[in-house]
Amino acid sequence: MKFEHIPIMLDEVLEGLNIKQDGIYVDGTIGGAGHSKEIVKKLSTGRLIGIDQDLNAIKKASKELEDYSDKVTIVHNNFKNIKSVLNDLNIKKVDGVLLDLGVSSHQLDVPERGFSYMKSGALDMRMDTTQQFTAWDIVNKYSVEDLTRIIKEYGEEKWAKRIAKFIERERRKKSIDTTEELVEVIKKAIPASARRKGPHPAKRTFQAIRIEVNRELEILKDTIINIFDLLNTGGRLCIITFHSLEDRIVKRTFKELNKDCVCPPELPICKCDKKKEIEIITRKPIVPTKKELENNPRARSAKLRIGEKV
Repeated sequence: MKFEHIPIMLDEVLEGLNIKQDGIYVDGTIGGAGHSKEIVKKLSTGRLIGIDQDLNAIKKASKELEDYSDKVTIVHNNFKNIKSVLNDLNIKKVDGVLLDLGVSSHQLDVPERGFSYMKSGALDMRMDTTQQFTAWDIVNKYSVEDLTRIIKEYGEEKWAKRIAKFIERERRKKSIDTTEELVEVIKKAIPASARRKGPHPAKRTFQAIRIEVNRELEILKDTIINIFDLLNTGGRLCIITFHSLEDRIVKRTFKELNKDCVCPPELPICKCDKKKEIEIITRKPIVPTKKELENNPRARSAKLRIGEKV
């Protein structure tokens, strides 16, 4: 299948990164290279490092950026390992980093990847297809308690316990092997009156399972802290999130790094020696324009936050 990729809030990201012609920039989720291609066009003697855990994305990005190969290095890895990736390339500091979180349009559109509740495919959901652990393992092996926890926490699904019980009941008869089978179980679990309102009944559960498969939330806070360690003074981190759980982590981590002191308020003198590490450029997140949403409805839940190293 053709790898379709529409970069979200492209102009806002390019402005947010405040690109210098001789700077070093990292796209930690290079995907189809939509953002990266425009970043590298602004470089003269600078360099772009592209990271992605999806091998299909690596192939697509390599092709898209082949005319800029003298300025681009593409690495198959997870952005959580950004420090070791840059260390291997003998790069100590960078001038900007972009993270475009969540699932890509390509991943959603390829049924066999198992990300979409609208298409029938294997229960996979791996962003990195070299890892062994898949959505099938979660659906067929997790206890009812663990299923309830992830569906409730990561999917913010009010029917989490009921869905988990229905999954457990179904897999006693036979394993649940496809996205279509899982969708049917979820539909049975959620009362008809609740299914008539809000998003697709399987949306929240699929989100939860995908986050668990790829450990998306576990790595986010530490990655943000590591990135600011790697940025030169004045360097910027742009993060695009797609749901409230991601955005909350980004917002809170930015606030922590923006503080000068974390001592209890009752202490008359600061004893923590903490110094403000970043300036928050976006007090409120930037969201797509109405025009962008008309051209790309999948951008509707996107939020962009930007922090600058001080």
